[in-house]
Amino acid sequence: MIVDSIEKGIVIDHIKAGLGLSIIDQLLIDKSQNTIACIMNASSKKYGKKDLVKIENVVDVDMAVLGLIDPNATVNIIEDGIIKEKINLRLPKKVVNVIKCKNPRCVTSVESNAPHIFYLTDPERREYRCEYCDDLVSVKGDQ
Repeated sequence: MIVDSIEKGIVIDHIKAGLGLSIIDQLLIDKSQNTIACIMNASSKKYGKKDLVKIENVVDVDMAVLGLIDPNATVNIIEDGIIKEKINLRLPKKVVNVIKCKNPRCVTSVESNAPHIFYLTDPERREYRCEYCDDLVSVKGDQ
C-alpha cells in the first residue's frame, strides 16, 4: 500500500488501533474539501498495531479532542513536506463541548446554549467532572 507524503497538513500517528475513524469523526473537519488518509491496523514496533491519519491542508485541529480520544497519539505538523512541529498529546485538563453532561438536572440540559465544560479529576480512570452539576463522566478512548 502506498500513501503519498503531504506538503502541508497534519499526521496523527501512534493512534491506538481502531480509533482512527473516531478521530476523523470527532475533529469535525470538512471531509469533502480535504484529502484524508486513514491507515488502520498498521504494524507498529512499539504498540503492535496502530492507526494513522493524514489530513492535507489542515493544521488547526482541536488537540483536546485528540488527547481525549487517545492521549498517547502524536501529531506532526507538516509544512513544505517536512515536520515543523511534533506534539505529544495528553489528557486535557479542561474540555469544552466535547463531552456532553447526561444529568437531566444540569443547566446544560435546560439551557441549549450553555457550554458543556468538564475538568479532569482522575487521569487514571479518565474521569471528568461537570463544571455545573459536579456529575462525573468516565471517558473511554472511543469517545
